[in-house]
Amino acid sequence: MYPLSNKGERIRDMFDSIAPRYDFLNRLLSLGIDRKWRRFAVEQIHFTEGGKILDVATGTADVALEIAAFTPSSVTVTGIDFSQQMIDLGRVKVAASRFAERITLHVAPCEEIPFKDNSFDSATIAFGIRNVVDRYCGLKEILRTLKPGGRLVVLEFSNPRSKTFKALYNFYFLKILPVIGGLFSTFSAYRYLPDSVLEFPSQEEFKRILVESGFENVSHHDLTFGIATVYAGEKKLCT
Repeated sequence: MYPLSNKGERIRDMFDSIAPRYDFLNRLLSLGIDRKWRRFAVEQIHFTEGGKILDVATGTADVALEIAAFTPSSVTVTGIDFSQQMIDLGRVKVAASRFAERITLHVAPCEEIPFKDNSFDSATIAFGIRNVVDRYCGLKEILRTLKPGGRLVVLEFSNPRSKTFKALYNFYFLKILPVIGGLFSTFSAYRYLPDSVLEFPSQEEFKRILVESGFENVSHHDLTFGIATVYAGEKKLCT
């Protein structure tokens, strides 16, 4: 497996530790809005009959399950995540769903995806790209595994542009969220979340990173006053 940096190992260990309460806290801390964001992101993917979709940083397989619900029964979904604990919980959820035959989950980092070139119609990564230490490497790996014309859809937290809403958002994110997270899980993990969001590039800067990683037709769509953003980019068609 790709040798994670010390930072990467710390992030992986953190997600291993919060895995048992991860789904519960996602719903609680986002007031359930995260489900709508994921659904919107999944609606942006491209697929064909009998196609394959890759979900990177799949966590407990929420997006993988959403993709399976959105696509025809001939489409298969592959999820990867570098956290063994997240994958273990995801496999339980998948096994209990009606999509068990269509979804497979694997332990793997974004920087070393264990699949051949030109394998997938689309790839998704929801709330995961900011945790990839070498983003350029991870994005180029995703690009490699996409078929020509294949699409990447990224869902990630953003910083609201409205000064008034941003002030309210930052108060909740920096003061309230870590406390609530700490009551049910690990305080340090939910201190990391807002810090990592504040450090994430702006929408324009991240689109530039996507272009520099080899994607074209790059666009973004802000959700819920800019709390979250969906980015899309495509792999060039063969010429």
